[in-house]
Amino acid sequence: MVRVELGGVPETLLWTLHHRALEAARPDTVLDDPLAVTVRDRIDYPFTERFGAGRGGLAQWQALRAGTFDAEVRRFMAAHPGGTVVALGEGLETQFWRVDDGRVRWVGVDLAETVAVREELLGRDATGRRALVAASAFDVDAWAGAVAPGGPVLLTAQGLLMYFSRDEVHGLIAALAARFPGASLVFDAIPAWLAARRPPASPGGFVPPPWQWGFDGAEQAALRGLPRVAALRALPVRRGRGVVQGALLPALARVPAARLRMVSIWRAAFA
Repeated sequence: MVRVELGGVPETLLWTLHHRALEAARPDTVLDDPLAVTVRDRIDYPFTERFGAGRGGLAQWQALRAGTFDAEVRRFMAAHPGGTVVALGEGLETQFWRVDDGRVRWVGVDLAETVAVREELLGRDATGRRALVAASAFDVDAWAGAVAPGGPVLLTAQGLLMYFSRDEVHGLIAALAARFPGASLVFDAIPAWLAARRPPASPGGFVPPPWQWGFDGAEQAALRGLPRVAALRALPVRRGRGVVQGALLPALARVPAARLRMVSIWRAAFA
């Protein structure tokens, strides 16, 4: 067993891993991710006591979110064989193993303490196509050198941006657009009304770090106005099981006004 002690934003990677693993362990899972279960079971940490049992559809939602990111990565790989995916704030995400086509190049970026945990649990690269950089995702100069110049690039930021200020988020997107012309960034966002609230504690007492950046119509317009942001498009979230995840939420997400009141996933294309 690997003992993991993280706090603040880094601890949220354990929360995400736990819920993804709960869903992946189901026989009717919406996300084929057996490695998430293996990794969670190797960690000496009171997951259920700290985070709860994932009731109320939360585990399925986390898996559907991950599956939406997977779909965008697969589309990118199909269009750009051998291109590079940069996963910002990668945490203990196991996406590489879910989507690997044998050609994609992968750069994971996270803080040093998280990189150390990731290497212990998932090992070092054995493919020659995967790099892991210990740096803040917001310090683009610190990690951009790991991306091969000139090739197609897709950047992802899953469960990351909402923990930072509006100025930091805008600064990051502008820096990415300037550094990687022609690339795209796939990111998720919580609605502005939710960002204004304190994240609720889990049944086991885990209190997530405060949310800072929320998304609404004004923010959508602001991102579109950033230098070199050529397009901003909402992505459809995958359908899941049951009435809520399988019908109600997907239907609401197709209505622009309703979508801005929900957690949403976007793709920003850079000129």
